[in-house]
Formats: sequence, structure tokens, C-alpha cells
Amino acid sequence: MSNTVKEKHIFTVSELTKYLRQILENSFPAVWVEGEISNFLRHSSGHMYFSLKDAGSVIPCAMFKRSNEKLKFELKNGLKVIAFGKVSVYEPRGSYQLIIEEMEPKGIGALQLQFQQLKERLAREGLFDPSHKVPIPHLPTRIGVVTSPTGAAIRDILNIARRRFSNVEILIYPVRVQGDGSKDEIAAAVRHFNKLNNIDVMIVGRGGGSLEDLWAFNEEVVARAIYDSGIPVISAVGHEIDFTIADFVADLRAPTPSAAAELVIPRKDDLVSGIEANRERLKNALVNILDSMTERLGRLRESYALKQPLKMVEQYEQMIDDFRKDMAIRIDHLVKMRGENFNLLSQKLEVLSPLSILNRGYSVTARISDGKIVKDISEIKVGDDVETKLGKGKFISRIEKII
Repeated sequence: MSNTVKEKHIFTVSELTKYLRQILENSFPAVWVEGEISNFLRHSSGHMYFSLKDAGSVIPCAMFKRSNEKLKFELKNGLKVIAFGKVSVYEPRGSYQLIIEEMEPKGIGALQLQFQQLKERLAREGLFDPSHKVPIPHLPTRIGVVTSPTGAAIRDILNIARRRFSNVEILIYPVRVQGDGSKDEIAAAVRHFNKLNNIDVMIVGRGGGSLEDLWAFNEEVVARAIYDSGIPVISAVGHEIDFTIADFVADLRAPTPSAAAELVIPRKDDLVSGIEANRERLKNALVNILDSMTERLGRLRESYALKQPLKMVEQYEQMIDDFRKDMAIRIDHLVKMRGENFNLLSQKLEVLSPLSILNRGYSVTARISDGKIVKDISEIKVGDDVETKLGKGKFISRIEKII
């Protein structure tokens, strides 16, 4: 029996954590993991922290700034994704986690998801509001075009302009319509035309392509430049089935660049035909008016008033004499009636007058002190002076005795 005792190896917590970290990182240097995002947090440093979960488990995740800057969609809770990265251990907490380097949405492309997210956000902000859109001018004299100088779009626009109305001026602002920097060039072109303010309408677009090819017109910087434009903007991107964010923001969406040119440039021949038709209608209207006036003048020429104007004057003079005579009779009658009424009222007033009573032998006596008429013997006393009015004249007396 051996007396040798096997010596135990005791790990510190840090040593064990580092050891486990090495095992996990060496065992899972690169893995793809599918799950649903929860507990999402974007740190002020730019790093992202969240969890991936399924029906049975949850794993903490970290996606550092250098990796998440390449994302083409916005992370949020509830989004199902497929993540690529490596398993590691966060030593201060002793917990394992997934360090994610790449990520894509499950069941939908990253670009398509980014398109939907941006569309929803800009719609909430009101960038697609119809009340903000302005009408396209009917007959512009100068059109600005923001597109590639070498693409098919500009050739189509120029051919249509030359064929429909060669007098229209086309100003081209050449830009890249795909690839790095294209979104900034397109936005700068829209702002430049607004700064110059020397065009009537603007066409912004390019020919068809894949979603990736058209992506510059799905960028927020382009959408906001179009929204801020004081010049009406027609978006003409891709083919008829293609829709971009620029289409929703623009004042008018054209299915193709060629269609945009046809919408904004009328046919000169149609305009000339319209002018000729209006001229003919105006001519016919004037002829009809002249014919009507000639017919009316003829009727006036044959009228009695114009043939015998002096007789008309004599008739009116006779009518005036008749009115004057009738008015004199009416006034004389009215004066007589008013006179008779006046005499009748005078007679009635004479009858009711106190003077007529006095003429029949009666008298009226009043106190001199206050002029009050004496109606009762109690209203005077011995020594009062009174005035007595007769039918003709009056006299003053003093009361000597009351009986």
C-alpha cells in the first residue's frame, strides 16, 4: 500500500473561468444560431446587448459597434434572426455569451426588412402625406434631371423630350445611382437644383435593376432631400413593378423614366392642335355674336321709335300735360276737403270754448294772489282781491262781505 497521497489541484474562480472560456472558444469558434431577440439594449458606446431565445432556452449576446455598423436593418425585440459568431465567457460574471459578428433576419432579406422599417418610420413622420405634395406644372420650360449621365434613363428622357416638345430645356445633374456615395450625390443634386431655383420641375431616377441596385433611392438622406424640395419632384426609379422610398415621398411617381418624361412633357403637336381648335371655336363664337347683333340692329332700325322719333316725343309731352292737369285737379280737391274739415273743427272748438259761455252772460272769477279760479265760496275771504272776466272785458274787486 502506497503512502503517497495524490496532491489536489485547486482552481481559483478566475482560473476556472478562463479555463472554461478557452474550452468554449476552441470548441465553438464559429456558429450559426437561430432565435428571437429579447431584452434589446443599444449602449451609448454603440455596442448592442440582447438575448436570443427559443421555446426552451435563452443565451446572452453582444454585438460590438464594429460589427453592428454593417447591419442593413434595425434590431428590435421580437425579431427572429439568424446570427453568426462565436461562443465566449464574460469573465466578470462567469456567464457564457454569444459574440455576434453577422446577422440576418429570418424569413426575409435584410434589405427588404430595412426598406419596410424605414417606410413605416417615415410614414409616421408624415413624409408621405398627400397634403404636402404639390401639382406638376402643365407646360414646364426647363426640367432638371438627376440621374446617371451614362444610363439608359437619360437617353430615354432626352429622346422623348426631342420627339414631344423640342423647345423644353433639359438640365442634367450627373450622379452615381448605385454603390458607395450614390445616396449622398443624389441628395446633393436635389438640394443644388433647389438652391439655383432655375427649373420648373425635377425628375429623379434611374433604370431598372435589383433591390440592391436601386437601394440608393431607399436611403433616408434621399427621401428627406426630396421632401424638403421646393421644386416639384417626379420619382422615376426602375421598372413599373419597382417601388422605392423616393416614390412615396415624391410629388408624383412615374413607373419608368420614360413615363416620367411623357407625364411632364406634353406633345407639341397636341398643343398646336388644341390652340387651332380653340381659335376656330373663338372665331365661330364671334361670328355668332356679330350675326346676333346685326339682326338686333335691323329690328331696331325698323322699329316705330326710330322711324318717327318726333311723334314719340309729342306723345310723351301730351302724357306729361295730362299728368299735370290730373295732378292740379287732385290737389284742388284735396285743399277743399282739408278746408271743410278745418271749418268744422273750428265750429266745434267755438262751441266748447269758455269764451262762448261768457258771451251768454256768465263770468269767471280768479284770486289775484295766485290766479286760481274760484269755484267755491270757501276759497276766498274778506279782503281778498279778485279778478272777474266777462264776455267782453274784466274788472278787479275786493271782497267786503261773504254771505
